[in-house]
Amino acid sequence: MNTDYKVGELIYDANIYDGLNTFLSDLQFYKKWLPTNKEARILELCCGTGRLTIPIAQEGYNICGIDYTPPMLEQAKSKAAEAGLEINFIEADIRTLDLQEKFDFIFIPFNSIHHLYRNEDLFKALACVKNHLKEKGLFLLDCFSPNIQYIVENEKGQAVIAEYTTDDGREVLIKQTMRYERATQINRIEWHYFINGEFHSTQNLDMRLFFPQELDSFLEQAGFDIVHKFGGFEEEPFDDKSEKQIYILSLNHLGDNDK
Repeated sequence: MNTDYKVGELIYDANIYDGLNTFLSDLQFYKKWLPTNKEARILELCCGTGRLTIPIAQEGYNICGIDYTPPMLEQAKSKAAEAGLEINFIEADIRTLDLQEKFDFIFIPFNSIHHLYRNEDLFKALACVKNHLKEKGLFLLDCFSPNIQYIVENEKGQAVIAEYTTDDGREVLIKQTMRYERATQINRIEWHYFINGEFHSTQNLDMRLFFPQELDSFLEQAGFDIVHKFGGFEEEPFDDKSEKQIYILSLNHLGDNDK
């Protein structure tokens, strides 16, 4: 079994990433749950190019952004400077992060935990969150709720998922194929890039799927209480039809449940 799971370099090309991810449907949700105190310390893990970091900073919050990919961070820093903002963007792995400080509010947005491919990786990241969260702080995250029917249908062939023009003038077409590994719960996604009308490359976008009861249990085992679990950013109740798993979490003070 191939366990070389990864995200392709072109997917982390900052202009290609920003051209694809222009939505802000999750921003109002995260802003709603921010502390009312503007002096609060905010930590965003897997911040990418600052899609959420920058508008939160524009609200007057002291926010720090963490990401593992230098091209994304460079784009984030450039966008922040253009907006006249001073934001601390740090290159780091969320599994080993140690900032030597604690935060009032920590969040991992935009399905980022799907790139924690092993249980060990997830628990390391959750331990880092726990180590950085103040006693009465909140931890938020969002991810997909696995849809096996969708995966089965999309394993049958190649589908166009995006077509757009980047800020630097590239015409991008992305076609997707996928194959699900049941033993590892990894959805092996491939994005086939066509740039300016010509095939460019095939890039992996492998994603570990977390099933609802499994993820609830992992979070509780890692030392968190589930304050709320929603099925969408409008705070719909989580149910069988929910496409998302969105968590509001606090530290568990009933005992040491660390893994």
